[in-house]
Amino acid sequence: MLTPRYRVVKIGGRAQADTRLAATVAAAVRSGERLCLVHGGGDEVSALQRRLGLEPTFVGGRRVTSATDLEIVRMVLSGATNKRLTAQLIGAGVRAVGISGEDGGLFRARVVDPGLGRVGGDIAVDSGIVVTLMAAGFTPVISPLARDADDAAGGGLNVNGDDAAAALAAALSADDLVLVADVPGVMRDSVIVEVLDQNGARELVRQGVATGGMTAKLDAARRALDAGVPCVRIAGIGGIADRNAGTRIVPSLTTTTR
Repeated sequence: MLTPRYRVVKIGGRAQADTRLAATVAAAVRSGERLCLVHGGGDEVSALQRRLGLEPTFVGGRRVTSATDLEIVRMVLSGATNKRLTAQLIGAGVRAVGISGEDGGLFRARVVDPGLGRVGGDIAVDSGIVVTLMAAGFTPVISPLARDADDAAGGGLNVNGDDAAAALAAALSADDLVLVADVPGVMRDSVIVEVLDQNGARELVRQGVATGGMTAKLDAARRALDAGVPCVRIAGIGGIADRNAGTRIVPSLTTTTR
């Protein structure tokens, strides 16, 4: 019996504003792709924080999250953003189901940097709920929150969406992980870097070419590769349908070519 092949697609908050998104996902699903979507929504979280008189803070592309901030993250990501994106996909003909990473114990994490507050790392995945949904023909749409593995009461943690997608791709033995951004790939001198190995990724961060959210994406790509995911790409919306689009991250350029 053949093992099902899955693709994990992480959709950044700004990429969700692209009017082509729902139709592109729908076309991929109709073509037979087994997609699992993880979404962000950081700009919306920041907007609500500011409306409530709070100022967002980031370290290395990751949001510092207090206990109060966590409730805002839940409201926005697991509430408004998740349900809006799910509704758009259903409207395009996708059998989408919106869930949180807290549901079914999908993501469990631990606070690994107290300076970031209620932010989870060391993500463990119980992919049962995702596999069950996909086996029934549904496309899961997942907000990146996790249960706190060190809290018996099941407190929540904010998890970087790229990190969550990387961990899920590894748990599903996915053959492709696409980190969809509002740029067509990793850019250097206004040109897309077609292939980048792990050493090259570190160098772009060191040089300041990759900063903020792109740093977080490159970190997540390296984690996914280390966990056995064979293909990781950073791409725009077109990367959902075109497996050659964007920047391909590989373990080493000495052993892998595009």
